[in-house]
Amino acid sequence: MSVAMENETLRSSQGENSLGKQIIRVGTRKSQLARIQTDSVVQLLRERYPGFRFETVGMSTTGDKILDTALSKIGEKSLFTKELENALERNEVDLVVHSLKDLPTSLPPGFTIGAVCKRENPHDAVVFHPKNSGKTLSSLPEKSVIGTSSLRRAAQLKRKFPQLEFRDIRGNLNTRLKKLDEKEDFSAIILAAAGLKRMGWESRIEQVLSSEDCLYAVGQGALAVEVRAKDQEILAMVSALHDEETVLCCIAERAFMRRLEGGCSVPVAVSTVLKDSQLYLTGAVYSLDGSDSLKETMQTGVNFPPQKEEGPNDDVQHVGITAGNVPRYAQEAAEQLGVELANLLLSQGAKRILRVARQLNDAR
Repeated sequence: MSVAMENETLRSSQGENSLGKQIIRVGTRKSQLARIQTDSVVQLLRERYPGFRFETVGMSTTGDKILDTALSKIGEKSLFTKELENALERNEVDLVVHSLKDLPTSLPPGFTIGAVCKRENPHDAVVFHPKNSGKTLSSLPEKSVIGTSSLRRAAQLKRKFPQLEFRDIRGNLNTRLKKLDEKEDFSAIILAAAGLKRMGWESRIEQVLSSEDCLYAVGQGALAVEVRAKDQEILAMVSALHDEETVLCCIAERAFMRRLEGGCSVPVAVSTVLKDSQLYLTGAVYSLDGSDSLKETMQTGVNFPPQKEEGPNDDVQHVGITAGNVPRYAQEAAEQLGVELANLLLSQGAKRILRVARQLNDAR
């Protein structure tokens, strides 16, 4: 949708409809990081739509409440999103802000991702216990314990650093950093670089893991705005926040994940690069201990100018994302890239690796 069409839609919405009161309610998790992320999205909307008032509604999710169990063991696909989506369905909020990596690749009926904001650094970072400041993972003493709640991180790093031990650590960023600093249980912990930067804690990052060390999670570093798919006024409003490069990268990643039927209970990892109108997607699957893996890279062209579009594009979803202002053929190419890369890994035995990983995780 063009900016002119978008503004006309919003002007026409000043009547008795969802935007008539000019108050937009934004749902978010209650954690400090979630509120910071949501505030950044709200600020972008305020700058673009000064005539509206935005109110933030905080709530707790299943993933926030269960802190004594590994994420991969809880068995719920929507750990950090279900309660927010329930509020959206009941019209208690008009839109919700998520970390894109928390959103399943198949959304509940009636919902869509109306905006994918410009991605922050998607890589993982190492935060060391104060006594280990100045070290790297490779220079830590043998048998040092590394904390991570991610099977994806643990599988890759066990493979890369077999001399280290990895142990689950739960809680929000504040809690995990407190556990690291105040106890002797962990020599270091692995966190998303994006979250640390948004919290203003970049100074704690002493090592950023490259894609050679650790591929990142699908959608990591990107923020998503979820809305009711039929709420055209809100969809038009938030669509202005789409970042085209991030959209294409994340469509490819989510298509890869969905075709593999992956999730937090299996180690699936990606890396994407958009350069010179070519989208490069690297994807991998791992056994829980990292000893067995498959990793491949594919690419596709995504240089499709808007004038090649035919027919309406506003209601078309690609792995849950509605991006009418991003060329449709580019979105289709990105999605096909993810599917084809997943098919390649499946042909090489990815299904067996993932099946065994699920079985072992369930048995733990």
